[in-house]
Amino acid sequence: MEQKKKRFNKGGRKPLLNPKVHRYSFNLDDVENAKFLSFFDRSGYTVKAHFIKNCIFGKSFKVVVRDKSKVDYYIQLTQFYSQFRKIANNYNQAVKELHSNFSERKALALLYRLEQCTVELIKTNEMIVLLCKRFEQSYQREGIISADE
Repeated sequence: MEQKKKRFNKGGRKPLLNPKVHRYSFNLDDVENAKFLSFFDRSGYTVKAHFIKNCIFGKSFKVVVRDKSKVDYYIQLTQFYSQFRKIANNYNQAVKELHSNFSERKALALLYRLEQCTVELIKTNEMIVLLCKRFEQSYQREGIISADE
């Protein structure tokens, strides 16, 4: 009688085609460790080994830091600028109404007041544009942190 050998499934994990068996170790002092941890925290990686491997093999990493207060500031500036544009659009309509509903003398007096307010609005607009440009320049400089720092 011929006995049939039963094949048993060993179970467990299937062997990898390219197992990672080589291990390396290095030591850092307190200053180097603090710098390493700061880069690791800003990188967004969750595993330190992946972070180190990507740094060693030349895969550059960029850390984009978004400061919520700066984003809110920029949103408020752009909303303020859009409100300013709405005022400028209504300016022409206000002048037409002044000429059609008031006498020439009273319309000129009111137009003088409107011109004074317009000068203030122009100064405000220049300030808004200047602040937006300054903010964009500073955000571009501070927004990306490289590994060289």
